[in-house]
Amino acid sequence: MADDKGFTLWFTGLSGAGKTTISKIVEEQLRERGSKVEVLDGDVVRENLSKGLGFSKEDRDTNIRRIAFVADLLSRNGVPVITAAISPYREIRDEARGVMGDRFIEVYVKASVEVCAERDVKGLYEKAFRGEIKEFTGVSDPYEPPLNPELTLDTEQDSAEEDAAKVLTLLEERQLIPAAQPA
Repeated sequence: MADDKGFTLWFTGLSGAGKTTISKIVEEQLRERGSKVEVLDGDVVRENLSKGLGFSKEDRDTNIRRIAFVADLLSRNGVPVITAAISPYREIRDEARGVMGDRFIEVYVKASVEVCAERDVKGLYEKAFRGEIKEFTGVSDPYEPPLNPELTLDTEQDSAEEDAAKVLTLLEERQLIPAAQPA
């Protein structure tokens, strides 16, 4: 749609919490409504924009600043943006919010370390529990949950489809996207 309003849905949460799964559903729904949404997935950004960065706090902050820079460029030019990155540190998320102002919508994708480990198909948590992966968020490195996110999604309680619907409802309520048309 030509009158897209730029915003950034900033999904944050542990690895395996459901950020990518929910963001893909939201992206699909926005595209079905005619939106020209862009997705900045943490894994994809690391392979391209942040190649060579490690997982120290400084490197993680640099990675998140790069994601925020691109999200700001797109959203201020009317492009809806979805980011799905762990972004474990509150301070750097707040910095991203400061850059984008009211275009920044923080979505906390909440799930316990135990549940995320159960969902982990790559075996990363198992390696982190054994000490084979250093600086693993939620195990050997901190995750600082948001204090006042615009939306909290509890993926232990709700399905990805239910959580995606909550995100779309929030966007509709804020008049950032048109209401869905009845089928």
